[in-house]
Amino acid sequence: MTINAATRDFIKQHLNDDVRRIALSKFPDDVDKTLVLNQIEAWQILSKKVPSWASNPDLLFSKHLSIEQCSSELTAKYKASIVEKGEVFVDLTGGLGIDSYFLSEKFKISYYVENQKELCDLAEHNFGVLGRKITVDNSDAESFLKQNHNFDLIFVDPARRDIYNRKMVSLHDCSPDVVDLQNNLLKNAKNVLIKASPMLDISLIINELMNVKEIHVVAVKNECKEVLIKIEPGFCGETRFTCVDLRQDLQDIFPVISTEAMRSEKISFKFTEFEEKTAIPTFATTIQKYLYEPNATLMKAGAFKLVSERFGIDKLHINSHLYTSDKMIADFPGRVFEVVSCAPFGKKVKRELLKDVAEASVVTRNFPLSANELRKSLSLKESDKNFVFGTTMAGEKKVLVLCKKI
Repeated sequence: MTINAATRDFIKQHLNDDVRRIALSKFPDDVDKTLVLNQIEAWQILSKKVPSWASNPDLLFSKHLSIEQCSSELTAKYKASIVEKGEVFVDLTGGLGIDSYFLSEKFKISYYVENQKELCDLAEHNFGVLGRKITVDNSDAESFLKQNHNFDLIFVDPARRDIYNRKMVSLHDCSPDVVDLQNNLLKNAKNVLIKASPMLDISLIINELMNVKEIHVVAVKNECKEVLIKIEPGFCGETRFTCVDLRQDLQDIFPVISTEAMRSEKISFKFTEFEEKTAIPTFATTIQKYLYEPNATLMKAGAFKLVSERFGIDKLHINSHLYTSDKMIADFPGRVFEVVSCAPFGKKVKRELLKDVAEASVVTRNFPLSANELRKSLSLKESDKNFVFGTTMAGEKKVLVLCKKI
């Protein structure tokens, strides 16, 4: 892909400008307006999402959908941390090339496969600028696997929207269909890593795929971003779950952080399906000094009973997924609150529990009202100075808990 000097200079001069304002301005005759607007908009998104790429002014980017769907630098580096070094790797759904780039660091030979010619041209340009030797193949996953075999790792990120831009809910509905393709994937690779939408049901994933060795539920700042599925030929053991909540402040240390540190229990929670199934939780009869809310990855993976057993804290209700204890668990994988007071939910709760509270962040878990409905009923303004949880305890008792975040 080529870009003339005038267009390149214009982009560099206006990277931080408002794209809408630029669109209304007059452009020099030798400047490609469409390319300028596209590149500046993409750069502004990627400056936060993939900062190491955005810092290179010679890289070129694609249409908005590819930017929106691409992995962040943080999650791409996490993927690289959970795969073993090897000889040959292929990304069958190359897209913008973020995952291809970071995963390729672990392999001697790397392939990027993409059926959109424009994306292939951009990837070839960008890999060259970045000094990374990755072979670009303008093809689709099925066609590529017919001609190429024996990989240490196959990575695939099936598209989660159809031609009408509707979000998919099953791996079967995505493209390529990795459920139909899995025999071919397993036949041609020692390991397969699949990136799936966090909207998919994990139990459905396990039922749809064979030889599922690991499932990683990945969040950034407590927002689930992706579900990673590792399948391995011949594996018939128990699926291992890893729930990891990455923080943006780890960004700077990722280039030197060890694989073992990335897998540290300090930033992740690991368990098997059997451990959750056989866990015996204890249940609270009262709200104690501390309240615990598991992070989004544990909720997504379904580690509900095991949290109580592993940390020695009491669950409020079988369906509430909130926990309490008198002793603080400092390394709890989620938010920890100090309880100020608690009261049964009723007509007098505002006067008794919240008489001096005008502002609070309201959260509901297994409660008849939504957070917005409860906030309105309590006439509270949004604020993180205080937290009010509406939930249900054993015996179906509805309560409000006033807390402060630790």
